[in-house]
Amino acid sequence: MARSSIFGLLFTTSLALLAPLGVAQAQMKIAVVNVPRLLEEAPQAKAAMQALQDEFAPRQRAIVAQQKDLKTKEEKLQRDGAVMAENERRNAEKDLRDGQREMARKQNEYVEDLNLRRNEELGKLQRSLLQEVQVFARQANYDVVLGDGVLYVNESMDITAQVLSGLQARYKSGAPAKPAATAPVKPATPPAKQ
Repeated sequence: MARSSIFGLLFTTSLALLAPLGVAQAQMKIAVVNVPRLLEEAPQAKAAMQALQDEFAPRQRAIVAQQKDLKTKEEKLQRDGAVMAENERRNAEKDLRDGQREMARKQNEYVEDLNLRRNEELGKLQRSLLQEVQVFARQANYDVVLGDGVLYVNESMDITAQVLSGLQARYKSGAPAKPAATAPVKPATPPAKQ
């Protein structure tokens, strides 16, 4: 009996100590941002993707033209190879192989360069989105804003549309997101595992 009363006392004391925390947490202002939606719908993202497409379009056209040329050479070799002189056929086969190697090299360079530039632009965009979320959160007095990794959230807590509106307004004005004068928001550290 003494043992159960000690546990009861500890339980009651724990509840009494945790009660102020519950009140403090109830006063916290928490929101959620759908980062993939921002990356998809922000005008800055669309502009960055269009700029990349414009930047790499000439190289893509050159590769497509070279592919057509190689296909034409291959079809000619298949069609006329049997009636060609041995030396002429060997030269055509060598020319085709060299062209295919050159094409593969150009395609690999194109993909590597495109991925590198896409990653650069994505990094810039992510930094811009983070600044916009931080500015919005400070102005709206949010204590915590969550992004990726949220399994459930009440839609009333989702501030993605408001942040997206800010991004659109900033895009139209051409001004970058300006961080507030306060200290930057740092990611919350996960609670220690027990």
